[in-house]
Amino acid sequence: MYKNKSVATVVPAYNEELLISRVIDTMPDYVDYIVIVNDNSKDKTAEIVQTYVEQSDGRVILIDLPKRQGVGGAIAEGYKWCRDHKIDATAVMAGDAQMDPADLPALLDPIVNDEVDYTKGNRLVTGEAWEIIPRSRYLGNAMLSLLTKIASGYWHITDSQSGYTVANLKVLETIDLDKIYKKYGMPNDLLVKLNVYNFRVRDVEIKPIYGIGEKSGIKPFLVIPRFSWLLLRLFFYRMVQKYIVRDFHPLIFFYFISGLLNTAGLVLLVRMIVYWIQNGHIPPINALAAFFSLTLGIQMLLFAMWFDMDSNKRLR
Repeated sequence: MYKNKSVATVVPAYNEELLISRVIDTMPDYVDYIVIVNDNSKDKTAEIVQTYVEQSDGRVILIDLPKRQGVGGAIAEGYKWCRDHKIDATAVMAGDAQMDPADLPALLDPIVNDEVDYTKGNRLVTGEAWEIIPRSRYLGNAMLSLLTKIASGYWHITDSQSGYTVANLKVLETIDLDKIYKKYGMPNDLLVKLNVYNFRVRDVEIKPIYGIGEKSGIKPFLVIPRFSWLLLRLFFYRMVQKYIVRDFHPLIFFYFISGLLNTAGLVLLVRMIVYWIQNGHIPPINALAAFFSLTLGIQMLLFAMWFDMDSNKRLR
């Protein structure tokens, strides 16, 4: 128990035989349940965890998935267990020991004090992050964080790919856990769904940990195109669900008109370039039309973003 609230930690694990013992051994005593979700590992992860299950008197729970789900799917299965057992605060920590247990109280406090519904670790705000996190991952994460701000509506959130989180019971009972994105885009997908239901989310500074033998399955710059497509779909999903289906907000008009004007402006710009290549000059009216469309389109886009930011400023 932590401040009279039940606490569980979900640990998705795929081929983590080298570090899973360290994760369990360093888990704070106030964590009531350590829910290890073995995502169909091919190594000895399940065997190692099973020894802890037999010795823990019910504190360590092993969920064996018969088929690999991906990290998001594994977390969802752990969430279901915690939801069904009415856990007040459910944390997620990786199975590769990259999350410092000493940071857990800072993530738990806003939840158990009912200040917010969901907390998320932020590694990028520390002065050490640039030196500790591999540069490609740092830059890729920063780019994805910017896109996630736009897609999710949580403009105050950064380090979108951080998986060190805590959710309250209401979140787990509200979100459709069967529809959570099953792969590495799960944190981004969940943020969008949290925003649709107007859950309060807060960033909490945590310590970045690298170089302890962990093996990352994600290459930031290679996944950015796939993540960008996912975030675009999530953005439109949020617009429809939050600002049309559940309530109406005029920012929809601003986004729509911005899309029309920017598309028209880009088409005119391409035609202008082609005309210049073929004829050696540009008709002033074409240049004026392209400039006007793009300028007004960008202004409308910025107004839409400002409206969205203002609408969500209370969710922190």
